[in-house]
Amino acid sequence: MFIKKTRTLLITAFFFFACACTVTKTTPVVENNPMNSGPEIRPDTPVNYGFLERLFRQHPGYFDSILKYRKDWNVQVLYTRVDRKRNGQPELEEQGFNVNPSAYFYPASTVKFPIVLLALQRLNELKDKGIDMNTTMVTEAAFSGQTPVYNDPTTPDGRPTIAQYIKKILLVSDNDAFNRLYEFLGQEYIHTELQKKGYPNVQIRHRLNIFLSQEQNSITNPVRFLDSNNRIIHEEKLKRSQFRFSARNDSLGRGYMKGGVLVRGAMDFSSKNRISLPDLHQMLISLVFPEKVKPSQRFNITESDKQFVLKYMSQYPTESVYPPYSADTLNYWPAYCKFMLFGAGKEPLPEQVRVFSKSGDAYGHVLDVAYVVDFKNQVEFFVSAVMYCNSDGILNDDRYDYQSIGFPFMKQLGQVLLDHEIKRERKFKPDLEPFKFKYDK
Repeated sequence: MFIKKTRTLLITAFFFFACACTVTKTTPVVENNPMNSGPEIRPDTPVNYGFLERLFRQHPGYFDSILKYRKDWNVQVLYTRVDRKRNGQPELEEQGFNVNPSAYFYPASTVKFPIVLLALQRLNELKDKGIDMNTTMVTEAAFSGQTPVYNDPTTPDGRPTIAQYIKKILLVSDNDAFNRLYEFLGQEYIHTELQKKGYPNVQIRHRLNIFLSQEQNSITNPVRFLDSNNRIIHEEKLKRSQFRFSARNDSLGRGYMKGGVLVRGAMDFSSKNRISLPDLHQMLISLVFPEKVKPSQRFNITESDKQFVLKYMSQYPTESVYPPYSADTLNYWPAYCKFMLFGAGKEPLPEQVRVFSKSGDAYGHVLDVAYVVDFKNQVEFFVSAVMYCNSDGILNDDRYDYQSIGFPFMKQLGQVLLDHEIKRERKFKPDLEPFKFKYDK
C-alpha cells in the first residue's frame, strides 16, 4: 500500500430494488409547510410549456397520478430537444412541466455533479504546480469531526487521487468521495465560483452521510499533494469559510423521526443543501455543449476533463475494474444509479443506449439529470426530473415511495421520451461518435 498509515474507505452507496412497471396511485398527504421560500430562478433558455402535459395525457396508465398530484409530489420535469444544423452544431428547445425553481426539494446526490466540475476546474488553476487529477492527494484532520485519508484500497497502488474520487461519485454516487472533494475545494470557493457562473441561489453547505454542525461543515480539512517520491509539491491549510449564505425558510413534511421518536411538524431544511432543477439541467448542458451557454457560465475545464467526466457518467459499475465494482454484481448492477429510462431494474440494458447522468434519492426525493443517447437510432436529448415520494408526510421513517412511485416514474418518463424522439423527424442526424467510449471492462 501507498502509505503504511492506512484508513480503509467505506464505499457508501444507495441500494435499490426492482420496481413495478406502472405508477401506484398512492394518495398524497398535502403539506401546509412553506416550500416556496427562495427567489424564483429563471433559466436562460426560454421554457415552453404544454408539450409534456399533452404527452403525459397520451399515456394515462403511466402519468395520470403525476398529472393529478403534480403539486403535492412537487413533480418537475425539464426536457430539451436537440436538433443539429448541417454543420453539426446543436440547436436546443426546452420544454417544461410544473417547473418552479423556488419550490424546495432536497437535492440529494445531484449536488455531487457541480462539485466534480469545480474540482477539475481547481486542478487546472493549480497545474503550474505540477498537479493533475492523478496526483496523490492526502487529506488530514485538523478540526472536530474531520477524518483523514492516507490511502485508497480501491486503486491499484493504494494512492488516493481526485480522479478516483470522481470515478466513485459518477459510478456509484459514493458519499465519502464527495466529502473529500468538498474538503479539497472548501465551502467559500464552491459558492464564490458558482455565483460567478450565474448560480447565486445554489447552496452546497454540508458533507453527506455525516452529521456535523454548520461550523464543522464550514471548516474543511488540510490537504497535501505528493509527487511519486512522496514529497510535498503543494499544500493547502485548513480552510475556514467566510461565505455568508442568504437566509432561507425551507421545510418539508408534517413530521419526522428523531432518535426513534416522532416529532410533529415540518422538518427544517434551511441549512441543508439546495439547488434548483433548472440549474442542474443547465450545468449538464454546459458540460455536453459548452458553446450553448455564456462563456461566464462554463466550468473552466479542459477537453480531456470533459471526456473523463462523460465517460464515467455513462459507464456502468459492472464495467469498472478500479474501483472493483464489477466484482460485486450483487450490490452493483448495470443500471445502478441510472433512474432515468431504467428505474431500479436489474435486467440487461440495451447496448445502443447510454445515459450520461447524475441521480440522487434522499428524504423521499428522487432525482435524475440526464443526457440520453441512442446510437442505433441516432437520437439525443436532455431530461431532468424530480419527485417527492413521501405519501405519509413523515421524514426519516424509511417509508418512502421510491419503488411504487419514484423509480417507475423515472423509467416511464425516459422510455416515453425516447420513443417520442425515435419517431420525431430530424432534418439532420447527429454524429454521436464523440459520445462513444471504451470502458474499463
